[in-house]
Order: sequence, then structure tokens, then C-alpha cells
Amino acid sequence: MAEPVADICVIGAGAAGLAAGIFAAELQPALRIELLDGATSIGAKILVSGGGRCNVTHDVVTPDDFFGTRHLVRNVLAAFPVQDTVAWFASMGVALKREETGKLFPVTDKARTVLDALMARNRELGVVLRPGHRVASIERRNESEQAGAEDLPRFVIRHQHGETFARHVILATGGQSLPRSGSDGSGYGLARHLGHHVTPTVPALVALMLDEQCFHADLSGLAQEVEIQTLVAGRSVDRRTGSLLWTHFGISGPVVMDASRFWCLAKARGEAVEMVGNFLPGRNAEQAREWFLAHANGNPRRSLLKLLAESLPERYAETLCRHAGGNPQQACAQVPRAIRDRLLTALTQFRFPVVRDRGWNFAEVTAGGIPLEEVNFRTMESKLVPGLYLVGEVLDCDGRIGGFNFQWAWATGRVAGRAAAASLGAGRGR
Repeated sequence: MAEPVADICVIGAGAAGLAAGIFAAELQPALRIELLDGATSIGAKILVSGGGRCNVTHDVVTPDDFFGTRHLVRNVLAAFPVQDTVAWFASMGVALKREETGKLFPVTDKARTVLDALMARNRELGVVLRPGHRVASIERRNESEQAGAEDLPRFVIRHQHGETFARHVILATGGQSLPRSGSDGSGYGLARHLGHHVTPTVPALVALMLDEQCFHADLSGLAQEVEIQTLVAGRSVDRRTGSLLWTHFGISGPVVMDASRFWCLAKARGEAVEMVGNFLPGRNAEQAREWFLAHANGNPRRSLLKLLAESLPERYAETLCRHAGGNPQQACAQVPRAIRDRLLTALTQFRFPVVRDRGWNFAEVTAGGIPLEEVNFRTMESKLVPGLYLVGEVLDCDGRIGGFNFQWAWATGRVAGRAAAASLGAGRGR
């Protein structure tokens, strides 16, 4: 029986893998392209993204929205800008809408619309989708076997159903986030076996759990603006302002999710790390003191709670008063100085008692991975292994919340798919 041979074998049929299959097949329709995925049902991660709506991309995407080697990220993103992404989805029948935050979603508000379109386009182009094909290893064939025969496959891919031989391989296995969707980090082992390095990986875009003695459970469901600063060994490594969501287990919301990578990386390195919150963004401790005193002097009989509620959600204001040892109903001019100072410190320099992140099962993306320096940014081809291409979350590049990681997936998938197809020329017919 003849051995199964693919011109291009894409390992991992998530966002980047599905994009790679489409762009490769569009450029060279005669190539045999196969997508192998370990899950029995393709696209689980797409379906749960964006609360089941799939935040496809963002209306403005810049290299500053990502953590990775900045100039390399810039070049990859430039190869497939947002307007091209929007047009690409429109060509597949998926119209996108912009929300106030700048996030772009399908007008149907259903992630299934996005997944169905990507899978349908692959099938329309003749790409073979093979779910339930978890890859155990990728081996490079002995170069002597290929001497003078460029058409022979370079790789042997071993999976649950046997072996597939491929001329080119696109590794789109994802990171370690949401392992139940299939992205369990196995791709890193495949890449290491082929000679690539993998930087330490930690959860990113993940909620953080607080010490149970904290008051977070009393505020569960409340969202408010806060400036969060992450300090590693006493030095500020990140500062950002946005919406924080109090939960029964700790803190979440966009500002926390974006900051979480810094906490997780420091913790993984065994470094002392703190997250400090300022619930009066734009005011430092001294300015907050002046604000408090001005209001207390102007209306001394006003209760402490009413004063604070002018700038803060009332439920949070009341909880914070009690945390600082104060009486929410006490006239603000009568608040003892010690309590006032504790209150202002808690308002502007609150040290979140983070005990751990919520883990891979809840992380939306992975920080760390295969260094971008080991990939040719013009093609996404490995600099170490000819014929191997690396895309999406398996690379050491993660974006902030808001559709940026999907844009990275579409862009890297396009670059790799077209480059791999172009390098094979017309290839063999199916």
C-alpha cells in the first residue's frame, strides 16, 4: 500500500492552522494539504473565545499590543493588516462589527459562524481535515534518501492512525492555555525534538486568586476602574489602567488579565512579585489626601461613604471603609487621622494578596514559547529546520486582551501558508 504523502501537513487545526491551510491552498490549488488535529472535534478554542462570540480581531492593531521581539512582531503584522483580515472574513461570508472597545466580532455574535466559515473554506479548497489525529512525533527523513529528489517528503509524522509523510510541515499546535480544547503544550516537545528552544511558558490573560481573608467575595460581580502596577523585586515592570472585576475567587477583568503575565512570569522565576492597585487612577497618595481634605472641609457633615461614593462604586466604598477600620456613616470631618491614612493608602496603594493564578484551564493564552528569532519573519519558516514553519501561539509572542492574539494567528497562518505553498511550486496534483 502506498504511503500517505502530503505536500503540506499542518499540525493543529486551530485559528492559525485553519488560516494556513486556506492561504496555502488558495495560492497553490494543486497541492495536497492536510490538517491533523488531536481533538475529535476541531475548533473548540475558537468556540469558547470571546464568551462564545469570538473576538476575531481589533480595529487598531500595533506591535505595542504584543509582548515579543517587537521588530519581528511588527513585520509579521504588516503582512496581514486588520483591513485585510476584515475583507478576508467578508469573502468567506462572515461580516464583522465593531464594538465601543474596538473589538471586532461577527455580526451574528456567534463563534460558530467563524469556525464554520474557516472549515467550509478549507473543504471547498480541497484541504483534508483530520480530527482525532494526535501527533506523537515529527522526524526528519535521512537527507541521503532525498539526494537529487526534491519531490520526496522531508518529514515523517507519527500519529494515532499511523504515519503521514510530508514535504513541508506547519506547526500550529497552540500553547498550553485551555488544554481541554487540545492545546496542551505538546507542540513544544515536537519543536524541541527538531532542535528548537522553548522559553519558559506561563499562563497569560488569566484571572488571579486572592487570599481568602481578603474582601473580594463581598464585591463579587462588581467592576470598576483601577490602575494596576506590577512590582518585581521592588521594581515596576508594568503599569496599566482599565476595568477590574471582583469575583468570588479574586480579581479578573481586562486590566487584571493583561497584567497577569507579569505576575505569572515572576512567580515562575521564583522572584518576589506584588500587584498594587490605585482605585483613584490619575491621583497619587498626596493628591488623594488633598482631595479628601478638600471635600471634608467643604462639607464636613457628609458621611464618609457619600464622600467616597462620589468617585467610587458605593459597594466598594463601603467595603473599603470597613477594611480600613472606619465607620461608613461617620461624618468625614470626624474620621480619625489614622483611619483616614489607612483608607487613603488602601485607595491608592492597595496590595492585592495574590496567592496564585487561576491556571491553564482558565488562561486565554500562553506567555513564552519558541523564540521569534528562530523563525524567518518573512515566511515563518524555521531557521533551524528547512521545510518546517511555526505559527500562532506556539511562538513566544502573546497579545493583550481584545482580539490581538487572533490577529497574530491569522497573520502568521497567512504568511506561513503562502510561503510553504510558494516554495513547493505547482506541486503534485491530488
